[in-house]
Amino acid sequence: MRRSEIRRAIEEAEAFFARSGFWLPPFARWTKSDWATIGRDADEIRTRRLGWDVTDFNLGTFANKGLTLFTLRNGLMSDPGNRKVYAEKIMYARDGQLTPLHFHEQKTEDIINRAGATLVIELYNSTPDGKLDDSPVVVQCDGVRREVKAGGRVELRPGESITLTPRVYHAFHPRGGSVMIGEVSSVNDDASDNFFLEPLPRYPSVEEDEPADRLLCWEYPR
Repeated sequence: MRRSEIRRAIEEAEAFFARSGFWLPPFARWTKSDWATIGRDADEIRTRRLGWDVTDFNLGTFANKGLTLFTLRNGLMSDPGNRKVYAEKIMYARDGQLTPLHFHEQKTEDIINRAGATLVIELYNSTPDGKLDDSPVVVQCDGVRREVKAGGRVELRPGESITLTPRVYHAFHPRGGSVMIGEVSSVNDDASDNFFLEPLPRYPSVEEDEPADRLLCWEYPR
């Protein structure tokens, strides 16, 4: 992705969140120059990869396959005290922008339509070797059991949610407009716990066509 494309995606997400009445924490606005002066007091932000995350899955087609995320809080799987066992994200997806089929080996998550249009989620169970299974998928939607056929879709309107357990393949996209998507989950590790049906990198390579202002969550200086 181009750095200018990342900047525009962050600005667009911030504006949509603000219009929806959702406010980000102060570190969402820290710039590269701010990070140059911030010491170890902010190590939780660094080690948990909190903050901005913009990805096109290295496909170069962000308008069609991509997502803008902000991780608000997160634990750490390697934390021996296991003190923070949860994570929370807020995400912005443009109308028609797809997040491809993937599952998590460890993470259980609630995906919540926080505001905007309809969020469409496609579901499959995974086979033991990571392929698509043809069995029905059982999920919980706001405490109500639902069963859908393999490849079936669940539509979430604002305020509605779905619980996704480990090894359930899911892809999602908005329909009819952009969507602000919440995620509440167990500890999140994007570096090692995303398994795409079509092998894809979780983080994109970045082309520096302009100076970086806001850093992405894997770019913080140590």
